[in-house]
Amino acid sequence: MLLQGKTAVITGAARGLGRACAERFAREGADLFLMDIAGDLPGVPYPLGSAGQLAHTAALCERHGVAVATAAADLRDPQAVSAAVDQALDRFGTVEILLNNAGIAAPSGKSTHEITEAEWSLMLDIDLSGAWRMMKAVAPAMIEQQAGSIVNVSSTAGLVGYRHFAGYVAAKHGLVGLTKAAALDYAPFGVRVNALCPGSVRDDLAVEGRMLSEIARSLDVPVGEHEDVFVRDQPMNALIEPEDVAGAAVWLAGDDSRQATGTVLTVDGGFSAR
Repeated sequence: MLLQGKTAVITGAARGLGRACAERFAREGADLFLMDIAGDLPGVPYPLGSAGQLAHTAALCERHGVAVATAAADLRDPQAVSAAVDQALDRFGTVEILLNNAGIAAPSGKSTHEITEAEWSLMLDIDLSGAWRMMKAVAPAMIEQQAGSIVNVSSTAGLVGYRHFAGYVAAKHGLVGLTKAAALDYAPFGVRVNALCPGSVRDDLAVEGRMLSEIARSLDVPVGEHEDVFVRDQPMNALIEPEDVAGAAVWLAGDDSRQATGTVLTVDGGFSAR
């Protein structure tokens, strides 16, 4: 029960990696405030988490005997973000953990100069600015209580470049930089900020038809062979499982990592070590 007595806010919790983290946090004893956009977005070529999926995540977590509340919020909307965090504080009194997991991965198969203004703005607005908005909303309460752990889910794309993923790479590199700057801002107040950089995660987005087609097209491989390509890139010869990332998130969120701040923790099977 590494997170017993703590409240965690988790974004992008309706499915995939967010759901895996929520379930693991619940098993470790954390009360949870789960957020997702609960709807699709124009310009994103696959379905996002639905309200029903968010409710299902909550039900799975409640089986572990923790308190769970949910909210639908678009991270592009500062007022919606502030309202959701206020709701979490009203419900639980404190927030000790923020897991900034929400993000989009919408490869366009385009070179950098071919990306439209709309595509670029959408990617950065959610994957980078959305995380900043959540930090902006949660930080004052953490500063007041002189304690807190913020975990920003970046990616190996925050460490290296990928062809045809310029917007995503820029956003995830930016999130790593934001993590390091915020860690220095908040260290005097006992608030830690760390980044988690997963490699290729086997998550339910990978089996969505439209997402599958986009990934394959961006990699110049036939649909159906993209997973083999990802595995060949992994020194440990396997995709990362969501539960592997969730375990690392628990460590960064909990007291066992109390002297870790500004850290970039990779869970990528050795991909970025090459």
